Amino acid sequence: MKKIISLLLIGLLVVSFGSEAAAQAKKYRIGIAGIQIENSVFMPNRQPIVGSPLNLPDYLSPDSAMGQAATWLPSLMGRGSGRGPVTRESYETFVNRALEIIEKNKPYDAFWFFNHGACSVDGVDDPEGIFMEKVRGIIGHDVLVSTTMDLHGNVSDRVALYSDIITTFRKAPHDDSRESHRRGVVNLLDRLTSGKGRPAYKAWVAVPVLVSGEWSSTRAEPAKSLYAMVPEVEAMPGVLDAGIWIGYVWGDDRRNQGVVMVVGDDKEQVGAGAKKLAQKFWDVRNQFTLEAPGYTLEECLDLAVASKKKPFFISDMGDNPGGGGSGEVTWTLARLLKRPEFGTPKGKSVLYCSIPGSEMVEAARKAGVGGHAEGYVGAMTDNSYEPPVWLSGTVVYVSPAPEQRTSEGQFSRGRYTNIAIIKTGSIYVVVGTSSPTPYLEGSGIDPSKMDIVMVKQGYLVNQWYNMKADWVMAFTRGSVDQDFKSLPYKHIIRPMFPIDADWMPEPELNVIFVPSAKHKYGR
Repeated sequence: MKKIISLLLIGLLVVSFGSEAAAQAKKYRIGIAGIQIENSVFMPNRQPIVGSPLNLPDYLSPDSAMGQAATWLPSLMGRGSGRGPVTRESYETFVNRALEIIEKNKPYDAFWFFNHGACSVDGVDDPEGIFMEKVRGIIGHDVLVSTTMDLHGNVSDRVALYSDIITTFRKAPHDDSRESHRRGVVNLLDRLTSGKGRPAYKAWVAVPVLVSGEWSSTRAEPAKSLYAMVPEVEAMPGVLDAGIWIGYVWGDDRRNQGVVMVVGDDKEQVGAGAKKLAQKFWDVRNQFTLEAPGYTLEECLDLAVASKKKPFFISDMGDNPGGGGSGEVTWTLARLLKRPEFGTPKGKSVLYCSIPGSEMVEAARKAGVGGHAEGYVGAMTDNSYEPPVWLSGTVVYVSPAPEQRTSEGQFSRGRYTNIAIIKTGSIYVVVGTSSPTPYLEGSGIDPSKMDIVMVKQGYLVNQWYNMKADWVMAFTRGSVDQDFKSLPYKHIIRPMFPIDADWMPEPELNVIFVPSAKHKYGR
């Protein structure tokens, strides 16, 4: 019902903007900023955060109803250019540059924080929350703020305080990313146009559970049923939005934990909804499991060799760049290359995605397709588990050099990647990127025709999930290790499940009503 009302309101906006009177009316001024980085602290790499111009999503296009409902004032989006924790110097530079733009664009009626929620910065315990605090110092506490996040992000007390409306994804994999961000914007516009302003109540509940996305995919139980409860709570009278944050297991600050938040205008319903979701989250903690069977790497390879199903997928979980890994760990590739079953072209075909190696790509380009190329790949920075691997084989494909890019096809669409595919024995190694989903169109390689496909991924994204004939998940080495008890945590709040499962008591799961920043400071 609330969604229908929101759509009607937006429809009314379209009509109103079509009238001569509305054309003279002052539009709402809404700012946008965010940080979209997810990075494990358990790696040697360091990276800068880069402030990129923030492009509006399609649902805010100039000719759309929502786009016309306000004057949208984007500043910068903080993105990563590598892996590992962000350097403090680059973080402070990004924040200062973004604040300068936000200051210039004043005044604001509302603000939208487009965050992930799992950015780690050296010496900064809450990068997103501190950024939001600084922005609030410019825009003031009267401005209505909506925050949209990834469910693998962390809702700290700062993030909760400086958000008036907050929402997160309800699916992992994140098929609802666009829908979730849009929901946050619809709610923001709804509260502005209706005159209701900020919701009266924000309920926050800490749930001492910290697991990875691999253990909590919403395609499988118990997360599937757990997240199915979120729309039910959202539909409760007096509730505007509800969310469950699994949290980011490879971060190490007090904010890293499971959280439930519910916002709305009815205190009793908001509190009851938050308690219901938090209790269910805690009750199913022992049921969290991998979406596919998990084994050691050697066991996974044994199963793949014996299987008659193709393509047989193996998730190289320990170095998943989509989960915050560096993507350059060679531990798995080194062992794959030593397997005798793949030592000759007659072995089962294996596609390995992927490993960085720009020098190897250049060597492949010089050798040409069909030629022989060799060189070191991977572990140029993240060599904690294995040094760079010497790769030697036949060039199956190499992308054109930059000066040879055409104005048509994949290159004109911005899909260009500097990669090579090297065949050694029966293994095809995609070199030059850390992506588990490299762009292979035009390469002559069809993953669906391979016997085995190995990807640096945890749960498979739909591209692979819909292709697989069978699938196992490998416990491999890397900075997003699935052995949570072995991670050297120093700062998270203990006890925490499953790390301290053997001795932790039942948590109280207290519902904390977070004030608005205006209410807390009185100005």
